Amino acid sequence: MDKKTIWDMGRASVEEYRRQSKTPLAVVVDNVRSLNNIGSIFRTSDGFAASEVVLCGISACPPSPEIHKTALGAELSVDWRHFDDTVDAIATLRAEGWTIVCLEQVAGSTMLQDFEPEPGRKYAIVVGNEVDGVAEAVVDAADIWLEIPQSGTKHSLNVAVSAALAMWPVYRSNLISTNTTDKA
Repeated sequence: MDKKTIWDMGRASVEEYRRQSKTPLAVVVDNVRSLNNIGSIFRTSDGFAASEVVLCGISACPPSPEIHKTALGAELSVDWRHFDDTVDAIATLRAEGWTIVCLEQVAGSTMLQDFEPEPGRKYAIVVGNEVDGVAEAVVDAADIWLEIPQSGTKHSLNVAVSAALAMWPVYRSNLISTNTTDKA
């Protein structure tokens, strides 16, 4: 079996990417310390054609060599904005019509395998700090609480890995083709 080359995959340029249809998906990064994790979230957001990344609190913003190291330039293609307070970000997103999905282990959470996003509905997935998770005030402000089932000895996954797992169902439900540009 021959592996595809970068040329075989017909990837969009940054300009083409900016014009193409996006998945109605935002990733809200609540006080994430690791610039490598932030870069990875940007890279995954590019791969799933997310509408934007919302960086909050202490989460670093581009430009940054450390973010670029793992984002591989995705911080240049994916729209992003920063809020000092995640609760303010959530309020703004809700006013813009986003459904707030908190990725956190809480009583009554929906397991990832049971999460069935509605195509076309706008989802803002909130991921939290590497140590403390999503801030309690943000958890309280969510519309949906999503949990990734696990069977090992650890109680959580890396924040960038968790974000990618949570983004997949939204991307899948919208059937966005990342290789087609929107000419309109």
